[in-house]
Amino acid sequence: MKGQVALVTGGSGHLGAVICQRLAGEGAHVVVHYNRGAEAAERVVADIIAAGGSAGTIQANVTDGDEVEQMVKTIHQEHEKIDILVNNAGITRDTLFVRMSEADWDAVMETNLKSAFLCSKAVVRNMLRARYGRIVNVSSIGAFMGAPGQANYSASKAGLWGFTRSLAREVATRNVTANCVAPGYFGGPMTDKIPDDMVETILKIIPTGRYGEPHELAATVAFLASEDASYITGQIIIVDGGIMMY
Repeated sequence: MKGQVALVTGGSGHLGAVICQRLAGEGAHVVVHYNRGAEAAERVVADIIAAGGSAGTIQANVTDGDEVEQMVKTIHQEHEKIDILVNNAGITRDTLFVRMSEADWDAVMETNLKSAFLCSKAVVRNMLRARYGRIVNVSSIGAFMGAPGQANYSASKAGLWGFTRSLAREVATRNVTANCVAPGYFGGPMTDKIPDDMVETILKIIPTGRYGEPHELAATVAFLASEDASYITGQIIIVDGGIMMY
């Protein structure tokens, strides 16, 4: 990826940070997006630079079309292009469906799904002109399995899958690919909220018997973002230790 420019939304988060580090390790200049986590984003950049990579930060509310357009414009002014877009920004607002508010639904759908639409729309025209681009959307096994208390989250992640396939069909002839990764259970802030008794149950049904490591997801993202994946588009790669086999 030497000489390429990658934008990772939600790059200051737990999984996003590792994705940024992996892309930078492959030679890309990585733009670490954040909304409110400025300090966390700066730490990601510092780690990348300390490891010999190239990176910078950018702030935007990726649910706001005007801010997204300005973010992409700024990156183009500084680096002339965006070769890789990783739509990783995501939140949860978990609660049982009967208690779920319209605000909880809208917040998750806007951050997890609408942001992918806005960011992809902002970068894809230039990718088409350049006849090169890689778009990787971070979905979830929740898109297939569902989970109690996550009607909004599961719906948003399922929406990413449909969005990816439609987009892939439209841009494929210009050497622009669109794919999804669907992570299972990975250690970090989301799984830290799971009660101990549920953790034991979950680990029993994961064939590998453990949570995933962030670098294992990042490696899959990096492959789909690479030139080696030029004949893969419209696909969803499930990275879940085998839990979806059940």
